[in-house]
Amino acid sequence: MLLQTVIDAVRDAVLVLDASGRIEMWNRCSEVLHGRDGSELRGKPVQVLFPVDDPTVPPIEALLAEARAKSVVEAERWQLRKDGSRFATHLTVRFAPREEGSPERYVTVSRDLTERRRANDQRFQEDTKFRALVENARDYAIFMLDTTGHVASWNEGAQRIKGYTAREIVGQHFSKFYSEEESRSGKCERVLQIALAEGRFEEEGWRVRKDGTRFWAHVVIAPLRDDQGQHIGFSKITRDLTERRAAELDRLDLARAQEALRLRDEFLSVASHELRTPLVALQLQLESLDLQHDSLEPKLGAKISRARRNATRLADLIATLLDVSRIAEGRLTLNVRRVDLGELVREVVDRLEESAALAKNIVVVSGATQLHAFCDPLRMGQVVSNLLANAFKYAAGAAVDVHLERSDNIAVLTVEDRGPGIPEHQLERIFDRFERAASVRNYPGMGLGLYVAREIVVAHGGSIRARNRDGGGTAVEIRLPIMKDTTQ
Repeated sequence: MLLQTVIDAVRDAVLVLDASGRIEMWNRCSEVLHGRDGSELRGKPVQVLFPVDDPTVPPIEALLAEARAKSVVEAERWQLRKDGSRFATHLTVRFAPREEGSPERYVTVSRDLTERRRANDQRFQEDTKFRALVENARDYAIFMLDTTGHVASWNEGAQRIKGYTAREIVGQHFSKFYSEEESRSGKCERVLQIALAEGRFEEEGWRVRKDGTRFWAHVVIAPLRDDQGQHIGFSKITRDLTERRAAELDRLDLARAQEALRLRDEFLSVASHELRTPLVALQLQLESLDLQHDSLEPKLGAKISRARRNATRLADLIATLLDVSRIAEGRLTLNVRRVDLGELVREVVDRLEESAALAKNIVVVSGATQLHAFCDPLRMGQVVSNLLANAFKYAAGAAVDVHLERSDNIAVLTVEDRGPGIPEHQLERIFDRFERAASVRNYPGMGLGLYVAREIVVAHGGSIRARNRDGGGTAVEIRLPIMKDTTQ
């Protein structure tokens, strides 16, 4: 009874076997663990508690024989419950030799390892998943450093970003990823000290690849500790942010450029308004003097005429600048009505007769003499004037053709000159603000005429394009809806 009381107090499953391996005694834990009561265990060979279908595992008889030879043996074995289910155990078999008054016996102690194995299996699976995650993280360099900063592990992302294979870099100090100046300054040691003292170090900065090229990196370093809290190394995660940094710099440059354009447009608007008032007064004075041309000395009269032309040119420039500021601010308005485009073209050509004569250009108007469309006559007249002014500037001394025709419900107006033409890659760009196809030294101007013309045509629902003529020179074509009301 005393022996039974003792083994019942043991929290592991205890069996007492006779010399042939049959069960003589058991404890309460054994009944629970194996799912059998004592009556089922008594006299049964211990083999009934062990599976026999695994040839790689020595049978229980072999453990009994080994215990007889060594006194005690230990092993991990699967055991069986009454329902046939298996559970893992740590098995100790001890041999008790014959003594006076007692036969030979074996004592087995089985400790259930099910929970421990389940925990180990779960931890293994988690570790395996984590390792797989780390190994396949191509966008992140994830690796370990020992306590002195030498590389202890290396993933595929680290190889892709930094250029080193695991064989080349494991065991090397992580200062290889920094510039020589930073390494000599002791930065690497300071980084590890900060991570150890504060639990984390994080920064963005330049890092060096194997081939010597630099990349902009986001780096996080954290200390690693074991279960007892002892420092065993560092984890280091590096992400290549070179493309993101470049995109951010591009956005910053764009924002600066847009702000510069805004300030320029604001200046042009203010300056144009401020210049307009005194210029109008000057023009009135010059017109008054020009009316007295016959009573003035010839030289003085000529000077007044030139001054009046220059004032008119300046007024046109200021008007263009005002249009640019209106377009930039979305304030370009159209006063649309039904207009005869043929008559409008002839009026513009007549108005620019003096300018054509000064440039020694002959303007030839052809095509439809009457073609109606809904448009703003003042703005469309401005477009035709700008195109002709360009032709006079770049093709002085040559004929300029203005042709108007109808194509279905589209009015097509073409202005052709016989100047030097435009490089093919600039044919679209010449309609942008302040863009020019020729040097300002040879052809003065601000590059705004075609920009304003395009914006006016587009506001009418039309289109404008430039092309080079086969025989030399440039043709600018406007296409405008004939009967479309585009009132804004």
